[in-house]
Amino acid sequence: MYQYLFGPVPSRRLGISLGLDLIPMKTCTLNCVYCECGRTTDLTLERKEWVPTKKVIEELDDYLQNNPTPEFITFSGSGEPTLHSGVGEILDFLTLKKKTYSFKTAVLTNGTLLNDPQVCRELLQADVVAPSLDAATGHAFKKVNRPHPKLRIEDIIAGEIAFRKEYSGEIWLEVFIVPGVNDNEQELTALKEAILQIKPDIVQLNTLDRPGAIPTIRAATREELQHILDFWQLPNAEIIAKAQTRLEKKSYRKDTESAILETIRRRPCTLNDLQEILGLHINEINKYLSVLEAKGKIKSLRQNRGVFYQISRDD
Repeated sequence: MYQYLFGPVPSRRLGISLGLDLIPMKTCTLNCVYCECGRTTDLTLERKEWVPTKKVIEELDDYLQNNPTPEFITFSGSGEPTLHSGVGEILDFLTLKKKTYSFKTAVLTNGTLLNDPQVCRELLQADVVAPSLDAATGHAFKKVNRPHPKLRIEDIIAGEIAFRKEYSGEIWLEVFIVPGVNDNEQELTALKEAILQIKPDIVQLNTLDRPGAIPTIRAATREELQHILDFWQLPNAEIIAKAQTRLEKKSYRKDTESAILETIRRRPCTLNDLQEILGLHINEINKYLSVLEAKGKIKSLRQNRGVFYQISRDD
């Protein structure tokens, strides 16, 4: 078992993706209302060596020598990966390894630290950087992302614009839609203006796949997302594919699906319960839960202790 690696997981965007988690659960610069990992418990802007860089590199080296090569090695996990001060050193190692193994590197980030020149320099080696931009006004930013008090959306947008000018790899900008908050004409117009300045290679519209951090938000419908695409008229914008497409990935494991079903068939479980019982990373479990819900095999129910997953009556 690896301590800092998880998967490979069937990623909707990255195919067979080996996850790399550098941050303790749930340490982040934001406390987004839609986060499937739950509420942020350590809201911080501090960059430090949250987990040992040397140990991460040792695990990566061992994995590459003893397992099939994934399509992507992805910096993601249960917090904001750029908070780790060793990102550049780890990317240095992976860049050297790409000469022997055929994989790409991706960094999934909320973009809040891209106004830090040091962070930008470290990320220049990644093949793909996928930042988020869920709002372009202060009002929507605070409501959707619930940021660290020192963060301003204007600075974040400026950082993403500056990073684009330096970075030669691909930028996949993700916009997460929360109906009733960041999907009115004023917010969408502000987002479009920011997107045109950032100049990402792809704009990916996303919405809630599973229960978020608070119970009052819902997923945008396919029709609502298509309306946004029609309003923006951006040639490089797309809706991220639904969860069912994970079934087509080679990394989708039936044994993991079966383990989850067998566990919650005995008793309903929260995401944290499943993590403790199965010993899998929280993001990995999330991927399978979304598919199982889409297939109608399980359903979720929010209770006092959190969101519980149980077998559907029809299963």
